[in-house]
Amino acid sequence: MATFVDRVMLHASAGKGGDGCVSVHREKFVPLGGPDGGDGGRGGDVILVVDPNVTTLLDFHHSPHRNATSGRQGQGGHQNGASGDDLILSVPDGTVIQDESGEVLADLVGVGTSFIAARGGRGGLGNATLASRKRKAPGFALKGEPGEKRTLVLELKSVADVALVGYPSAGKSSLIAAISSARPKIADYPFTTLVPNLGVVQVGETRFTVADVPGLIPGASEGKGLGLEFLRHVERCKILVHVLDCGTLETDRDPLRDFDVIEAELAKYQAEIPLAERPRIIALNKIDLPDGRAMADMVKATLEKRGYRVFALSAATREGIQELLNAMAES
Repeated sequence: MATFVDRVMLHASAGKGGDGCVSVHREKFVPLGGPDGGDGGRGGDVILVVDPNVTTLLDFHHSPHRNATSGRQGQGGHQNGASGDDLILSVPDGTVIQDESGEVLADLVGVGTSFIAARGGRGGLGNATLASRKRKAPGFALKGEPGEKRTLVLELKSVADVALVGYPSAGKSSLIAAISSARPKIADYPFTTLVPNLGVVQVGETRFTVADVPGLIPGASEGKGLGLEFLRHVERCKILVHVLDCGTLETDRDPLRDFDVIEAELAKYQAEIPLAERPRIIALNKIDLPDGRAMADMVKATLEKRGYRVFALSAATREGIQELLNAMAES
C-alpha cells in the first residue's frame, strides 16, 4: 500500500446557505405583530491549511471527496440559523493548488498558510429582513445560496534547502542517513528510494534541510524511470548536490558521464527558475570501495576545472563528510 502520495485530485464541496424563515410574530393582544422570520446561516467553507505534522497527500488519495456542513434554516422570533462549520484540511508544506486546466491558484509555503478551496453559500434572508415600507409583512423568504463546488489538483513540491541528485544506487540515501536523523530504506539495487526523504542538518549554528530525491536516469525529464514524478521536489531547493558513484561496476558508466547525463536531464526540466542556474556541489561517493578512491582522484581535477566544488567522501565510513557539510552550510 502506498504511504507517500504527492499528487491528488480533490473534490471540494462547501456547505449550502440555510434558508430564510417566513414567520409572523404572534402575541396576545397584538393583532399585527409583524414579520419575525430569521435569516439562514452561512454554509461552511473548505479550507486547506499547511500543517507541519503532515508530509504526504495520502489522506486525499483515499478520500478525495470532502464536504463542509450547510447552514441551518432561520427561525421565528428573529432567530438566525447557525452557520455551517468550516472544514479544515491539513496539507504538507509546499503544496501547490491548481484547477483542472493546470492554472496555479495558490502555493502554500509556511506553517499556517491557508487557501479557501470552496466557499460556503450565503444564507437566505428571512421575511423580517425583507420587510420594507412598501411591503411590511412579506409572505416569503429567500432560499440559501448553494455552496461552491470545485475540483482541484494538489501537488506537493518538497521544501528543502539542498537536494541530493544522482543515479540510482549512487549512495544518496546512505549520505542523508549519515548527515541527518532521516532513516530511508537503503539497499544495493536501483530505485530503492521511491519517495523523497527529508533530513534536517545542523552545522554549527547553521540549520538546513536536505532532500534525497529518487534516482534519475537518462530520459527522466521526459518521464522515464521515476524522474518526472520527483524532479518537481528539486524545484524549491537552493543548492544541488551531485552524488556520483565512484565504485560502480557498470562498464558503460563513470562519474563524469553520470554527471553530464544528470545535468542534461536537469536542464531539460521546465521550472520557474531553471535547475541549471542553481549552485552545484559535487560529492564523489564510495571512496571506501576498491578502486573508488582512485576513480575519485582521476575525475576530481576535471570537475574542479569546470568550476565546481568537489568533495571525495564515503557515506559508509563518513570519511570526508564534514567538509561537504561545511560547503553546504556556506552555500
